[in-house]
Amino acid sequence: MPSQRAVPGPGCLKFGERVLVLTISLLATAVTVSWGLHAKFICGGPTFDAAGRSSGFPQGPRGTIIPCYSDLMQLWTTRGLDQHLLPYVHGGIDAHGHLFGGVVEYPVLSGMLIWLGSLGAHSDLSFLLHSAAILAPFAFATTALLACMTRWWAMLWAAAPPLVLYSFHNWELPVVFTSVAAVAVVTYGRSLHPETGRPRLRLRTSAVCAAVLLGIGFSLKIYPGLFVLPLAVYVLTANGRGRRALDWAGAAWVAGAAIVTVAATQLPFMVAGYDGWKAALDFQGRRQADATTNGIWYWGLRYLLDGDTPAYRSAVDIGSPLLIVAGISLALWIGVRRLRRDGTYPWLQVAAAMLAVFMLFHKVHSPQYTLWILPFFVMLTVRWQLIAVYLIADVAMDLSVFRFLGMAHSADRDAAWSIWVVGATSWIHVVCLAVFVVMFARARIREPLASYLASTGAPSGPLTRLALADAARSPAAAETGCSSSQTT
Repeated sequence: MPSQRAVPGPGCLKFGERVLVLTISLLATAVTVSWGLHAKFICGGPTFDAAGRSSGFPQGPRGTIIPCYSDLMQLWTTRGLDQHLLPYVHGGIDAHGHLFGGVVEYPVLSGMLIWLGSLGAHSDLSFLLHSAAILAPFAFATTALLACMTRWWAMLWAAAPPLVLYSFHNWELPVVFTSVAAVAVVTYGRSLHPETGRPRLRLRTSAVCAAVLLGIGFSLKIYPGLFVLPLAVYVLTANGRGRRALDWAGAAWVAGAAIVTVAATQLPFMVAGYDGWKAALDFQGRRQADATTNGIWYWGLRYLLDGDTPAYRSAVDIGSPLLIVAGISLALWIGVRRLRRDGTYPWLQVAAAMLAVFMLFHKVHSPQYTLWILPFFVMLTVRWQLIAVYLIADVAMDLSVFRFLGMAHSADRDAAWSIWVVGATSWIHVVCLAVFVVMFARARIREPLASYLASTGAPSGPLTRLALADAARSPAAAETGCSSSQTT
């Protein structure tokens, strides 16, 4: 009697591929995050001045390719972190627009993470290490969520250059996690329970939990708060078409949960130190679209209005918010059109389009914002050529912008070409973001995320399909549970 080789069943194969995806993507994250930390670590101390500032910062050692500059180390002495002052409670903003007394220019939860990183630190280098210990887990958690929702596409996050360049450039990883976690909560709620065959949670329940996460994200870096709008519309229209089917109560719960979360995180600081809390808002309001902003305003409108003139600054202050509102309205409208065509409001796609609008028209476009949009490349079907162009331009910008700003070692000829590179890559980002606004709104969701959100059975992963196809072609194969033993 010929021997038969037992092969694992589909359930075991799916589980095995899931474990493999998680393992490899988390290992890739460990490599990119460690690389990013090393690139910043070599730029600090010794020696240090009396305040703990590294003597070689921000230029760092000669020959470094990845820029040494990071806001983590820069703010050590410029925001009172070396004095371990509790942010917002004391201090404010002076007539020249300079913050003092421990105030930082970020929303309150980011400020608290910054303050936690400063505790026990006595130099900018130790502050970097403390902050890295706080930030790194958010990178791994984001990877795990993306791997569960999109399988191998998570590698686009875990192994991409932005994680090397920006993990410890600023405090972006926590806010990215909140936006991805909000999607994950809704996804978990809509996915089918293996025993009942029904969604695990009511849509209202999962959407309210997601709204809480988005509210937390708002108090970290603002932009996740935008996503509450499409999420509320999704809940509003989830029961079908027609006015009678609209779930106004569910949409109100979503909006209310986000508002209450924001209030709960903001009010304590408003009460304890209103002047310090408001100073952070005033600082951002006064910020100009200058050479540090890398966007359409500085590299476009400024030339049309004869440089950095009062007319230019007024045009930016008025045009930026108006265009953001118009772009967000366009994204919501495209979502309504898809609702009429498909019967489901594409809240995730609309959220991505709204983010692209925000990044395109906001007067500040820092390189590390690439971390914000990167998870949407993972979750939505976007042409790989466009992703590649955007990420290549992003790397070129980051390697050039700090030479352009005089924060890296460079010869005169390097400064000349860096101006050209920063301008060119800024325009590449502008064009790509404009395309993303429409492309995101029309995109499909990647599998298995799409099936989870649609409350249908998720398709098998590529390795599982290959294993099952191989078993089907082998007449000597006999399917067993999860056994890999040989039988006769």
